[in-house]
Parts: sequence; C-alpha cells; structure tokens
Amino acid sequence: KMEKLNIGWIGTGVMGNSMCQHLMKKGHKLMISTRTQSKAANLIELGAQFVQPKEMAEKCNVIFLMLGYPCDVEEVVLGEKGILHQMKKGAILVDHTTSSPDLATKIYQKGKEVGIESIDAPVSGGDVGAKNGQLVVMCGGEKNILEQVHPLMDCYSKKIELMGGAGKGQHTKMANQILISSGMIGVVEGLIYGYKAGLDLKNLIDLLSGGAAGSFSLSSYGPRMLKRDFKPGFYVEHYVKDLGIALEESKRMNLSLPGLAMTNQFYLSLMANGGAKDGTQALLKTLESMNNVQIPKHEYQLIL
Repeated sequence: KMEKLNIGWIGTGVMGNSMCQHLMKKGHKLMISTRTQSKAANLIELGAQFVQPKEMAEKCNVIFLMLGYPCDVEEVVLGEKGILHQMKKGAILVDHTTSSPDLATKIYQKGKEVGIESIDAPVSGGDVGAKNGQLVVMCGGEKNILEQVHPLMDCYSKKIELMGGAGKGQHTKMANQILISSGMIGVVEGLIYGYKAGLDLKNLIDLLSGGAAGSFSLSSYGPRMLKRDFKPGFYVEHYVKDLGIALEESKRMNLSLPGLAMTNQFYLSLMANGGAKDGTQALLKTLESMNNVQIPKHEYQLIL
C-alpha cells in the first residue's frame, strides 16, 4: 500500500536531503519542493520530481515538511498559498520541523476542519542520524494516523514514538533540546579543562566516552571540536530558535530553568560573534574566548 502512495517532501536542507535519499533508496517515488532548487539537485538526479507546493498538495496522499522555523511552517501550511487548503481530503501532513507546540495544535485543529490529518514529528540525531537513517522521531497526534505513515518514517529512523496528542511531539523535542543544552557546556568545559591541565584530549574523549560521562555530544561533537570542524550538522541559529521556544513554553508553565537560560545566553553570544551558520559544536569558541585559550587543531579520524 505504501508503495502506491504519492509522497511529497518540502524542505531538503541538511536533514531533509538525507531523509529523502533513504525513502528513495527503499523504492519510494517523491515529489519535492524547496526554496533553493540547486540544494535538491542530487535528489532530482535520483529521480525525484521537483514541483511547486500547490501541485504537490493536489496530488499527494502524504506530505512531509522539514523546514527551518515555525514562521516557515505557518507560511507553507496556513499562509495565503498554504497547502492545507489544497490537500486532498484524508491526506496526511507530517511536520518534522522543530516548531512550537501551539502551532502544531493549530495545524491539527485547522486540518480537522478541512478533512486533513496531521502529525507533529520533530526528530533527534542530527546530520549523522539522518545520513545513517538512525533518527529518533517524537510524535504528537493520533495513533491510527501515525500507523499509516510509520512504514515511511522507518526508512530513516531507528525509533518512532507517539508521545500523546497534537503538540506533544514538539514538547518532547523541547525536553530533548533542554537535556542537550547544559550537556554541551559540560563537553566544552571538560575539554578546555583537559587542555589547560596538559592532557591528551583524544585519549580523554576515547576513555571518558565509555564511562559515566559518555554522551552523544561527547562522542559526536567532541572529535569535531578537536578538529576545529565547525561545519553545521545542526545550525546554531536553529538551536537558538529551539531554545527560545523552550524558554517561552517554560515561562508559560511558570518554570524556572536556569541551565536552559544560561545555555541560551552562551549561544546568543556565539551568534553575536558571527557563529549563526556554524554547527552547535562551535560553542567551544565562546568558552575559549572567555578563557583566552584556543585548543590547537587535532588531526582526528572521524568515524561516522
């Protein structure tokens, strides 16, 4: 049944591109749309059909979104030329963008009014998870709707979990971003401490990754920091957007989360110093400048 579905995908950036490749490798035909067509050249070469969102909405049973900001999602879905009012009755919209829980709920409700189903389904695992088809997907919506698109998501995911009704996928992603936030500071501070203490940082990462201090951030981003490879797996500006949503939601729930607020300030400083398009591992630079140190570039064989 999945084979015969017309599948649409809007947003083929760092993450979306890899996710589309996995779908196509499993034999699914895709219609794609993205602001910068050249970014989708490899997918078009693999046989994806490049169309405008309107045409996609009229033809597809399932449409996936992987965009940058909530405002992008709102425009693409609910805007003047929004796809929600052009989609077929009974079609399913899956939003992989990390966005606001409120917007996810709004899309769900507006969809219901016009016979369109939706799932908010932000992902975790970064560019490496997307490349390797090992993403974790946290979903909000209805069980029977998720079951229909589950086989498609399986193409690029290792775990897909329904966390509750509309918006609960986004709330789960906020918890994820909060968990990562202070952890990233820990990785950076640990490496700077190790450097000043004269330790071999490669050995430090290899040894400590296997102990209680081990984490995805240490294993995945530690080596990139040592290589001074600040290319984005996940853009700083997108992470700051996420932290902003988490802070807004916290305020709404009368929560004081000082670790989250502090991490947000460090990343704002990184952006103010030109790091918006860096990857989140570039937080190293902020704490280096605070301490007037710079960890020298290491030759490091990255195993992805």
